[in-house]
Amino acid sequence: MATAPRPRTTTRDPEELGRRLTVWLGDRLPGAKVTGVTVPASNGMSSETLLFDIEHPQPPLRACALRLAADPSAYTVFPEYDMARQYRTLRLVADHSDVPVPRVLWLQEDPQPLGAPFFVMERVTGRVPPDVMPYTYEGSWLHAASEAERARLEAATIGLLARLHDQVPVGEAGFLSLPGDGDALRRHVSAQRAYYTWVIGGLARSPLIEAAFDRLEQLWPSEPGEPVLTWGDARIGNVVYDGFEPVAVLDWEMAALAPREVDLGWTVYLHRFFHDLTVASGQRGLPELLRRDRVEARYARLTGHTPRDMDFYVLYAALRHAIVMLRIAYRQAYFGEVAVPADPDTLILHHDSLRAMVQGTYV
Repeated sequence: MATAPRPRTTTRDPEELGRRLTVWLGDRLPGAKVTGVTVPASNGMSSETLLFDIEHPQPPLRACALRLAADPSAYTVFPEYDMARQYRTLRLVADHSDVPVPRVLWLQEDPQPLGAPFFVMERVTGRVPPDVMPYTYEGSWLHAASEAERARLEAATIGLLARLHDQVPVGEAGFLSLPGDGDALRRHVSAQRAYYTWVIGGLARSPLIEAAFDRLEQLWPSEPGEPVLTWGDARIGNVVYDGFEPVAVLDWEMAALAPREVDLGWTVYLHRFFHDLTVASGQRGLPELLRRDRVEARYARLTGHTPRDMDFYVLYAALRHAIVMLRIAYRQAYFGEVAVPADPDTLILHHDSLRAMVQGTYV
């Protein structure tokens, strides 16, 4: 998939969305016009993002981005898209921390104007480590950087997580608490089980994913710790960098109250996912970037909290990612881009590494 054509994510026409957005914007900023509508080319497989400019003598922002709930006819990645929740999360992080997030302008919960709820925010200039082709491949700007420059990026990114977890008061983030019984970690994992059940629907079950859930129970932390606001999709592909310094943290649809290690495990594993794909293609990748030992040590220095039970949390990240990858593969099948094999586990790009984690042989 790293080298295949980008999977289809929508049936919507960006130009038509731009015309409808101009009509909507005119009620809030009379005389305004939407121009230069484009779609990001390298990242994002879930909610849709449109980039556009506002033409107006005094626009609140000129360069904007719009986050639109996923197209229901495009076999969505997640069962629901709560744009108000994302909007509130961005406001919360901006109000209570120095983590850089785009300034949000408008929230539209009524789906009528564009066919789905959305919100508008500032567009931050910079560069993002791409997913396609992955930033771990030769030719990407991050691969071409020096070791010292990549170390700066890593340090600054782990600093983002540390400040997010320490600065945002949990008492203000109750709307991000997941439903269910038990502590925050149990509810988080239960939500993933429910998501897996939704993904497979009437399709074949994944023995590998179910084995990973069983292995999680064996590794379950004895003391998960107090929950914090977790970003959810905590990876460098969701950060805009100016040089090697973060200037905007994006994509908050997976935010939730959970142990700190949920974000740390995701950050570590998602890099390994792209690195492993790169090595499998015959390239060296970026083996020194976001190494687990360095991430844990830096986070401990910054927060005073030594990450615990990271075998559990890295496996959990790989498991969560496997469920998403399975859903994306089923969406490709829905659009006729791939055929569904007899063994559904082979649809999971990282099935070999996930199986090794379950067996305790992944290094």
